[in-house]
Amino acid sequence: MSDSGRQRQIVELLRDRPFASVRELQQRLGVSAATVRRDIDKIDEAGEARKVYGGISALDGASHAGIAYARPYDENRDLAVDAKRQIAAVAATMVRDGDAVIIHGGSTCFHLGVKLADRNIRLFTNSMPLAAYLSDHGHCSLTIAGGDLHREPGIIHSLTQSVPFYASKFFLGAQGLGHEGVLESHPLLVRSIIDLSLCADQIVVLADSRKLSIHARNVALPLSRIGTLVTDDGLSDADARMLEDAGVAVRIASSSGAVQ
Repeated sequence: MSDSGRQRQIVELLRDRPFASVRELQQRLGVSAATVRRDIDKIDEAGEARKVYGGISALDGASHAGIAYARPYDENRDLAVDAKRQIAAVAATMVRDGDAVIIHGGSTCFHLGVKLADRNIRLFTNSMPLAAYLSDHGHCSLTIAGGDLHREPGIIHSLTQSVPFYASKFFLGAQGLGHEGVLESHPLLVRSIIDLSLCADQIVVLADSRKLSIHARNVALPLSRIGTLVTDDGLSDADARMLEDAGVAVRIASSSGAVQ
């Protein structure tokens, strides 16, 4: 297949979904990772899609019907990795020894769990990947959610079982974030966020600045329920004002490692 033919296929794929990883495109197109990355560079230069860490993303509003779909965990974990690690590092400073915390599923929350693995804390999670990591590498006190395993979106959840845990802070990510609040497309994530939000004194959202441009279909929590947002230094002034006007404290994890 010609270079232009491969690139047309990639652009067509992004009409029905918001993201494609390098790994997936290798398998679909039968070419090397280097070839896929060159194709992504050409598509990005042409303005037909946007090059992102780990793959290529549809332009805002360019995916099917303008809907932001929840990405599989395996794809989302490869996006904005440096920003997520910086955000997790700032969030870890909000946890004191002896604290009880809840960490929700999601890739940024996973990085926070890794930072807290050896801390003297009690940690509750419904994240399958984080629970597996802490089982092998952690020394903190660990409580895992009971219920059914949902491999996508990678959480353990019960429709009937109450959460046997109360925490000082509930850390969660978001598919999208806007004036409506924390936004998610997957209804199970909405349900689990609502349930866990009732079990903590303070709610802390960990979301890189890309999330302020994603408008998913369901409101999981209104802004009035959020105490703090930890994000990166790509946050726009307008979004910062919107959040602060809603009473959300904003902490910035800058690319230099400084905290604002």
